[in-house]
Amino acid sequence: MTDAPKPVTVHDLLKMKQAGERIVVLTCYDALFARLLDASGVDILLVGDSVNQVLAGAETTLSATLEQMIYHTKIVRRGAQMIYHTKIVRRGAERALVVCDMPFLTYQVSPAEAIRNCGRVMAETGCQGVKLEGGRPIADTVRALVDVGIPVMGHLGLTPQSVHALGGYRVQGRDEQTAERLKGDAQGLEEAGAFAVVLELIPAPLASQISKALTIPTIGVGAGPACDGQVLVLHDMLGLNDRFNAKFVKRYAALAQEVREAVALYAAEVREGRYPGPEHSFAK
Repeated sequence: MTDAPKPVTVHDLLKMKQAGERIVVLTCYDALFARLLDASGVDILLVGDSVNQVLAGAETTLSATLEQMIYHTKIVRRGAQMIYHTKIVRRGAERALVVCDMPFLTYQVSPAEAIRNCGRVMAETGCQGVKLEGGRPIADTVRALVDVGIPVMGHLGLTPQSVHALGGYRVQGRDEQTAERLKGDAQGLEEAGAFAVVLELIPAPLASQISKALTIPTIGVGAGPACDGQVLVLHDMLGLNDRFNAKFVKRYAALAQEVREAVALYAAEVREGRYPGPEHSFAK
């Protein structure tokens, strides 16, 4: 009997950065994939508000809500169906650190409301951290959360909850003024106590400068190779979402095509009477 894997903690992530070990992050929305990713050595499972885009077909992440996440988690607990949020992911993961995205307007109103909502997520889901979008404007909120024992991951650059204010999904920090602001935002998040910062869609040289300046890990997505770790949306990386084509995404499989072929074969066998066969049937 092998020993259970040692769970990854926020302190381990800091040690990994100090040792030059790259941190592997993927989004995850259900227990089945949580077990598969955990067994494959993924360090962080990010339960993203991207679930509404990936699984529900929404245009943005803005429609994801705290109540929706809790509702889905309760459905999972009742065993009604496999659904896609933090508690079921926590059940599926033994080693990986599970971080939950806080939805739009669950932390921006006030530090007190952020504590209440983030605390509720931590208590009801069993996750080990929350992720908030924004820089210095939310530093006081991050500090308040950390002060009550809630680990916080930051998120800078292209922040999807601000997609309309940013003018769409485009690279951030290309001009000197924005680049300097992002550097200051990253430093502000570290000073506020964040344990890591996601850098999304920023130029690689800027991401490198920020990564070198911070003592906490940076997790890149479309931010070049110098970040301390990398994250991708699982369904993009597996080629399940084959309609999404972005420069920063590398497809490690082509599962959408495999699914289509498998379903087409199943349909043909059912229609032709070849499935189920004797080996799939019970005599008594």
